[in-house]
Amino acid sequence: MSKQLLIDPRPWADIKDSVIKAFPEESCGFFFGQSTGGDTVVHAAWPVENTTILNKRYHFKINVKDYLAAEAYAEQHKLQLLGVYHSHPNQPAIPSSVDTRVALPDFSYLIISVNPEGQTETRSWRLDDSRIFQEQPINQNH
Repeated sequence: MSKQLLIDPRPWADIKDSVIKAFPEESCGFFFGQSTGGDTVVHAAWPVENTTILNKRYHFKINVKDYLAAEAYAEQHKLQLLGVYHSHPNQPAIPSSVDTRVALPDFSYLIISVNPEGQTETRSWRLDDSRIFQEQPINQNH
């Protein structure tokens, strides 16, 4: 179902940096690139502010203005808005029930587990036709 997600070194460094800086709160952002029927390649990442009014250690929210700006960025740079990333501080890199409920089809969801030492585990997920997340293979050293 899911093609491999290849993450260029620069966006991977940007994502990891934003996740570690936000710890112990959840960080979030977008990633952009190209998908042409084969593997999907991430060329850029864009951290955004976690605007949730809930406990930021367990929740994130992306402002609709940031989402619209991300779409404009993708169009301006001739890239596709491929998906959303967010961190799970001290939690596994698997989708929560909230993640599943708010997820959009045709997007990849990078979830980065991070601990106090700055160690991370990254997994990517996509919804299938039954709205169940299926893991998408990733390569961060592309």
